[in-house]
Amino acid sequence: MTTKTELRRTLRAARRAHVEAQPDAIRGLLFHRPPSPLLSRIAPDAVIGLYHAGPWEAPAGGYARFFHEAGHGIALPRFASRGAPMTFARHVDPYGESDLAPGPFDMLQPPAEAEIIVPDILFVPLVGFTASLERLGQGGGHYDRWLAEHRPALSIGLAWDVQLCDALPAEPHDAALDAVVTPTRIYGLE
Repeated sequence: MTTKTELRRTLRAARRAHVEAQPDAIRGLLFHRPPSPLLSRIAPDAVIGLYHAGPWEAPAGGYARFFHEAGHGIALPRFASRGAPMTFARHVDPYGESDLAPGPFDMLQPPAEAEIIVPDILFVPLVGFTASLERLGQGGGHYDRWLAEHRPALSIGLAWDVQLCDALPAEPHDAALDAVVTPTRIYGLE
């Protein structure tokens, strides 16, 4: 079987090619609003954990704006250092980045003074996934460790359809998701 490292390289290349082939106007319409079957499972007072997407990841900004407008608290991952565990901190400006600063992994995150909060619902980035809701992440294990310690009501992957895999190499610490949302389908809530 292909190693996780080889699979990540292949899937990242496919994801990048897929995103670059989409016109900007189409990309801007995707992941704009969470699908209704998912919304019906989210409590009105739930804190929503999202992520600040990289250039080829499924964008989470539309979901952040949607949930913010609906009155939900929004949390993004934060790392005190490269070796520190991932925590989540309040994100108050989903229309911009005024409350974000570069973190140790060169990703924007809430600053040190932002309130630490634990999401009730967590949207998770991924490199690959299966229809049975296995997830291949970036390789650092941050989300697997966080999910092992803080099991939210729902953990949902956001992905492009091209990231679907028939199978993934799994290890005991790999945390399965409750659902995965792509531009064309919801896996796990049907």
